[in-house]
Amino acid sequence: MRRLHNGMLALTAALAFAVGSAACENTARGVQQDAAEAKDSAKAATDAAKAEAKDESAEAKAEGREAAADAKRTAGNAGAALDAATETIDVKTALISDATIDASDINVDTFHETKTVVLKGTVVTAAQKLEAGKIAAREAEGYKVDNQLVVKPRS
Repeated sequence: MRRLHNGMLALTAALAFAVGSAACENTARGVQQDAAEAKDSAKAATDAAKAEAKDESAEAKAEGREAAADAKRTAGNAGAALDAATETIDVKTALISDATIDASDINVDTFHETKTVVLKGTVVTAAQKLEAGKIAAREAEGYKVDNQLVVKPRS
């Protein structure tokens, strides 16, 4: 009887060992599967983050290029406006300096967009109008001169 009892104990122990081993094996496989799923999930999240960073980087580069182009255009416009203002000053100074022209009623406007110098106002003779146009053409080289001066003799 004792032998039967020991045999039963041995069988129970073997069965418990088998169930425990199977459970451990299932647990180990579960841990491995969980680790693999976590790795796949982390890789997918990393790939998504890389793609998003790449998109944001491309967007930032495009915005940087656009800002640089805007700055260049603004600088170009400012430079052109400064050139036009310089032409205005040069023409007006030359007209005032010329002893044959009464430049007190001559207005000089310069338009950088059309590269045009416009003379407006009055002079006392046709010769002064002609000479003012020549001076403007000489001083504002590369600009078209629109001589709108009106001859108005002194009364």
